[in-house]
Amino acid sequence: MTQPARKPSRIQIENRQRIRDAALGLFATHGFRGTTLDQIAGACGMHKPNLIYYYDSKEAIHIDLLNTLMTEWLSPLDAMDPEGDPLEEILEYIRKKMEMSRLYPRESRLFANEIVQGAPRMLPHLERTLKPLFDQQCKILEDWMAAGKLARMHPAHLIFSIWAVTQHYADFEAQIAVLLPGQDRFADGADQFVETMFRKLLTP
Repeated sequence: MTQPARKPSRIQIENRQRIRDAALGLFATHGFRGTTLDQIAGACGMHKPNLIYYYDSKEAIHIDLLNTLMTEWLSPLDAMDPEGDPLEEILEYIRKKMEMSRLYPRESRLFANEIVQGAPRMLPHLERTLKPLFDQQCKILEDWMAAGKLARMHPAHLIFSIWAVTQHYADFEAQIAVLLPGQDRFADGADQFVETMFRKLLTP
């Protein structure tokens, strides 16, 4: 009789999280190719053999981080309600995307680095998870536009534009720090500017 899998202990859960946190910072800064298991082990205060007990390769850590990120990253898009007020649904999505850029800049850069490299580890996930959701939400936008509830435009490029604008505040954090020295990158009404821009664009 097959024994049920044992649940990980509290220490095991904590150690996996330590590894993930350390790897996230390194991957976001140096990319997948520029990061080594030795660097990850040093950053999380473990010996390399201890780290390998939890993850047998840096690719395993990277994929674990990306899979978790995809689930969290797509949840605001998935939450767009086809029965809600179209403009408010999109603006709420934009607010959530700005909040994610504020709270999770490393995660955003991790994903951006993966995509820039051609999505070698994420392509199946993009095809299985992102593509169906993207098509579904584009159809919702298309229906709203056809009903005259939103200004007419290409729904796919609208979503691309939302991603480009909101994730800029995470992916280009270092550039913003140079251009706006001594300021928080969300200072001077960044959220309000982005929301106002899309409100004017989308209002019929």
